[in-house]
Amino acid sequence: MTARPALPDLATPGGLFDRLRTAARPSWDRYIRHDFVRGMGDGTLPAASFRHYLVQDYLFLIHFARAYALAAFKADDLADMRAAASSMSALLDLEMGLHIKYCSGWGIDEAAMQAMPEAQATLAYTRYVLERGVAGDLLDLHVALAPCIVGYAEIAAHLMADPATVLDGNPYADWIAMYADPEYRKVAAAQVALLDRLGVKRGADARFADLTRCFDAASRLEAGFWDMGMGLLP
Repeated sequence: MTARPALPDLATPGGLFDRLRTAARPSWDRYIRHDFVRGMGDGTLPAASFRHYLVQDYLFLIHFARAYALAAFKADDLADMRAAASSMSALLDLEMGLHIKYCSGWGIDEAAMQAMPEAQATLAYTRYVLERGVAGDLLDLHVALAPCIVGYAEIAAHLMADPATVLDGNPYADWIAMYADPEYRKVAAAQVALLDRLGVKRGADARFADLTRCFDAASRLEAGFWDMGMGLLP
């Protein structure tokens, strides 16, 4: 299959997200080019692995909404409070519903997802994000959130441009299209812009080493989420 046109990079050259991604490149690349991701691209990922991931992603989204509630608390101006509240509302009122509908196509209903225990990878990742928000400030929290939000857009962009990606007859083609969609890319671009703006406002240059450790850890935890799905880990 021939390569499709590459989608533009969402990072602003020299911006905080761009610099964090560069500094954490080995962990970032393991995350966005994980075997789980490659398996979605060529359609070879075992269905059981994807279903396990979908259930845990539902549980993850609940804590993601809590993280945005924390972001509203941590914000020190109305604009950032409104942005956090809007993101939390979108997660609870829109994205959760879309996720439930998507999972139903894989034979998983909401009651079954609610009844499942959180996998260790889910516990580790979600509690890390919340801990960074509680212990740190709004910038720390958004650095911990960024690999998920922006990473999924970058993963989809890579898959769309990869000649090895199969879309016709691929059971994961809808997932790839969802995160390559312009509407989702707007969400990811807004997160990049927010991170860059908060970096200027909250002294990211002086804190860059600590912020890099946070971004790197979140990227490794994202890769661990793929490991969990791939290995059906509890």
